[in-house]
Amino acid sequence: MNDRERRRYRQLNDLVDTVAIEEFHVAHGTPVLGPVAVVIAAYKERGSIGAVVSAMPKELCGLMASVIVVIDGEEDGSAKIVRDHGSYAVIAPVNRGQGAALRLGYRVAREQGAKYIITADADGQTDVNDLEIVLQPVVADEADFVNGSRRLGRTESRDAVRNIGVVLFAKIITLLTHTRVTDTANPIRAMRAELTGEFILDEPQFQASELLISAIKSGSRFLERPVTMKQRTAGVSRKGGNFSYGKNYARVVFRTWYRERKRIAS
Repeated sequence: MNDRERRRYRQLNDLVDTVAIEEFHVAHGTPVLGPVAVVIAAYKERGSIGAVVSAMPKELCGLMASVIVVIDGEEDGSAKIVRDHGSYAVIAPVNRGQGAALRLGYRVAREQGAKYIITADADGQTDVNDLEIVLQPVVADEADFVNGSRRLGRTESRDAVRNIGVVLFAKIITLLTHTRVTDTANPIRAMRAELTGEFILDEPQFQASELLISAIKSGSRFLERPVTMKQRTAGVSRKGGNFSYGKNYARVVFRTWYRERKRIAS
């Protein structure tokens, strides 16, 4: 994607975000969120999203927690399920990818008063008991950005190729950033809310490494905490097979690293 295409992409994204935020306010008014916003991206997750949001705690680290689910292209009635369970739904009118959906969720969380953001999966792979473990260092002002790590904890996945990929990309990002990282794509990430407005977040899909590398290279205090990566409870991954996933993920890793390296040098 050249600079002209990237500018056009950002303009289109801004338009989609504006439409989504306007619909959010029509549906929910102007809510004041709790200090903690749990942000979840969902696409065709009707089979799991109700159980996921109903299991989310009302309080994390002694602070009120609000759940924001970004529906990445409403096709299956997921938004109604989210709202029927008492959580906030933000509906993107078109499907763009998990990265774009999370970026929209971060914006809503910031604008509605959240002080801390933590992410979770819509497919049931997140153990809700781990949310507080990952969030605690941020609330305690020991870190600005905290990653969950299945390698420090455990994973239920039996996909040997995917598990090897977790180790490989951790080694690559550790080498590139000179910071020890053990799990670069864990769904649980906690951060100070304002950080999400300070980084360049352009990736529509494989955004986990973009956010991670940007946080580390910006000088944010970074930690990892052990978590459990559970098996998906319903549906299938939309990120492609292992080869496609690995190729696209690697592209984002090196592009983000090069961008951040140039930014720091200038």
